[in-house]
Amino acid sequence: MRILVYGAGVIGCNLAADLYRNGKDVTLLARGKWADTIEEKGLRIRPFCSFFEKKYDIPVIRQLEKDDYYDVIFVVMRYTQLNDVVGVLKENISQNIVFTGNNVSCEAYVEKLEGKNVLFAFNMAAGHREEGRVVSVSMKKITIGEYQGTGESEALIRSVFDGTDMKVAYEKNMGDYLLCHAAFVTPIGFACYHCDGDLKKISRDREYLNQIIDANIEGYQSIEDLGHKILPESDQDYHSEKYRRLCYFVYKVLCSTALGKICASDHALNAVGEMSAINQGMKKLFEQAHADHPVWKKLEEDAIRHLEKSGLI
Repeated sequence: MRILVYGAGVIGCNLAADLYRNGKDVTLLARGKWADTIEEKGLRIRPFCSFFEKKYDIPVIRQLEKDDYYDVIFVVMRYTQLNDVVGVLKENISQNIVFTGNNVSCEAYVEKLEGKNVLFAFNMAAGHREEGRVVSVSMKKITIGEYQGTGESEALIRSVFDGTDMKVAYEKNMGDYLLCHAAFVTPIGFACYHCDGDLKKISRDREYLNQIIDANIEGYQSIEDLGHKILPESDQDYHSEKYRRLCYFVYKVLCSTALGKICASDHALNAVGEMSAINQGMKKLFEQAHADHPVWKKLEEDAIRHLEKSGLI
């Protein structure tokens, strides 16, 4: 089985390395100086909690030609970059396309690639690039599946990851899963801008941490009011005190440790455009649901002020 990882950012590199390490026939599409580095020195990845890096001699291509066939193409790019590659994917003869990452308009990409088998995924990894290598943390877990389907592609996906150490959660409703993910991570993005990327500044700010949870709940409520399902299922009791306590604990850990930088603020500060686009998608949902969302608005306005002050927008 031939696999292409289209995009050599942190998540794409982690996915390609995970597959390659477990004997899969994987190729990585990269460009520019980063492609040169991988070709000359191999893909070097240092786990966040280790001083030792690992090198993977993964084959690299710089563009996808029309007749280049792959059993599966994982498109691992920022949400704001996806439209730039749709034309190339449409012309290519490969049929199975997996958009991997943030996405609040899954249906649109299914329509744009009509005739292809379009899937969506979210890979639980994060990090940043430095000195010719990737520094990252990976939970070795990917949630993947159809926009809204019946599970017909599950056998294909299982075969892709068979024999690897990746935990695969197959989800038949990735459209709703990714909407809920946007509702969860966008307020965290607001927090990253509020504290200029240093989440430790808010680690003891109980009021602000609770506002992040309130904004998340506003998002979930609007998603549910529009008839979508709250996913993962463990979040469906999002109005409960148990859910609030769990979120608060997660945010405290994230903000109090170096994990906050590598799992949240690195991406938020380097992908302001993507976070803004995801936020705009969520605001459309609020409008469609005719939902008041005062806490979300407050955090958004505060984040914009900080971004303007820092010169990031």
